[in-house]
Amino acid sequence: MRAGVTYAACAVLLGGATVLAFFTGGYFDEPRAWAGLVAWALVAVALIAEPRTMPRSRGWWLAVGGLALLGAWTLLSMIWAPIAGNAYHAGQIVLLYTGVLLAAALLLRASAAQRSVEPVLAAGALVVIGYGISERLLPGLLHFARSVSAQGRLEQPLTYWNAMGEIAALGFVLSARIAGDPERPRPLRAGAAAAAAPLGMGLYLSFSRGALFACAAGLVALIVAAPRRAQLEAILVSIGAGVLASLAAAPFKGLTSLAGALSTRERQGAIALVLLALIAGCAAAVQLYLARRESTAALRLPSHAGWAALVVICAGLALAIALGAKEGTTTPLSAGASRYVTLQSNRYAYWRVALRAFGHEPLRGVGAGGWSVWWLRYRPFDDFAQDAHSLPLQTLAELGLIGIALLAAFFGGVALAARDAHRRAAGLAAGPIAGCVAYAAHAPLDWDWQMPAVTIVAMVLAGALLALGDFSWRPRARAPTAMPDAP
Repeated sequence: MRAGVTYAACAVLLGGATVLAFFTGGYFDEPRAWAGLVAWALVAVALIAEPRTMPRSRGWWLAVGGLALLGAWTLLSMIWAPIAGNAYHAGQIVLLYTGVLLAAALLLRASAAQRSVEPVLAAGALVVIGYGISERLLPGLLHFARSVSAQGRLEQPLTYWNAMGEIAALGFVLSARIAGDPERPRPLRAGAAAAAAPLGMGLYLSFSRGALFACAAGLVALIVAAPRRAQLEAILVSIGAGVLASLAAAPFKGLTSLAGALSTRERQGAIALVLLALIAGCAAAVQLYLARRESTAALRLPSHAGWAALVVICAGLALAIALGAKEGTTTPLSAGASRYVTLQSNRYAYWRVALRAFGHEPLRGVGAGGWSVWWLRYRPFDDFAQDAHSLPLQTLAELGLIGIALLAAFFGGVALAARDAHRRAAGLAAGPIAGCVAYAAHAPLDWDWQMPAVTIVAMVLAGALLALGDFSWRPRARAPTAMPDAP
C-alpha cells in the first residue's frame, strides 16, 4: 500500500511541470497556488508513507535551509516593498520551489525512482516542445494563440519564447544523457537520440541565445560528469540530429515566423515534418548501431576537468555580457535567425536599473517585486518589464545582500550534494548534474525563476541530487519479532 502511494506521488512530482506548462507555465496566481498545494501535499505524503531517519549531509541542509529562509525573507520584505502584493506573490513562488525540492529529496531515494527522473522529465520536455512546433508543422489542423511581442518565435504553451528555449535545452541535455547511458535499454537510448531532433528544432525556433548557451553548458557538464566514449558519441549524435532538424526548418518562414499564406505554410510544414521524421529515424538508427558496438572505454580528461569546465562556462557568460553591453543599433532587433549573430538586448538596461536599486538599499533590498517600480522610475526607454531578466541581479536589487547570500546557500548546497552524489553513483548523478548546470547557466540571463514550469524541472533534478548524495538516509530498522520459546 505504501509503495503504491509512493509511486503515485513520484509520478505526480515528475509529471507536474509538464502539466503546469499548459497553464501558462504557472506564471499566474491561480495555477501557481494549486501547484504549491500539490507540492506540499507530496511532502506530507512522503513523510507519512516513507518515514526515514533525518538527513545529516551539509548539502541537504544548506540547500533546503537556504531556500526556505529565502522564502521567509521574501515574505518579510512585504514590510518595506513598494507593492506588498508583489512581495507576497514572490514569496509564494519560493515556497512552491521549497515544497518541490523537499518532495523530490524525500520521494526520489529509491533506485527505481532515481532511474525514472531523466526519462520522465525528458519526455515532458518533448511533449511541451512537440506541442509548440505542431502548429508550425500542421498549420491547417492546429491554430494556437499568438502574442504580438513574440514576433513568430516559439511561445506556446508557456507563452514566453525564452522559457520555451530553456525547456528545450533541458530536455535536449537529458535526452543526450539517456542516449549515452550504457545502463539504459537500447530502445530507450535510440528513442532519446530521436527526441533530440524535435527538441533541437524547438530550441532553434525559440531564437533564444541564452537557451542555446545553457544547452552548450549542460553538454559540457555532461561530458565531465560522465566521461565515457559512449556518452561523447551520444552527444555528437544528438547535436547532429538537432542541427539537421534546425536546418530543415530554417528556410521556411512559415515555421520560423508563422508568415505567409496558409497554403504556403501547409506545404512548408509538410516538408519540414517529413524531414524531421527522417532525421529522428536516422538518429535512432545511428544510436542503435553505436550501442551494439560501443565499448566501456573512459575518456581521458584532465584531473581538474570539472573546475576547468566551470571556468569555461563562467568565462563564456561573462564575455557575452561584456561584449553585448557595448553593442548598439538604431533598428529594432528582429525575431529571426539574425538574433544568433548579435548580442544586443534590452537586458543590459534592466540590469543597470537593478544595480541602481541595489546601491540604494544594499543590505535588505528595495523589497520583493520592487524592481518593476524602479524600472518605471529610471527606464531609459519606453518599455514594459516586470522582471530584471536575471535571478542574481533581481535578488540583489529586491532582497539585498541577505537575499543573495540565502540564494547562494541554496546553490552551494546543491553543488555539495552533486559532488557527493557523483562520488556515490556517477551514473545516476550525471544527468541531474548536467540539467542543473543548464538551468544555472540560463538563470542569470532571464526570468526563469518566475516561470514555475521551467524552474520546477530544475528543482526536481536538484532534489534528486540531494536524495542521492545523502549517505545518512537509510530505512529505519524494524524491531525484531519475538520468537516463541523452544519447547
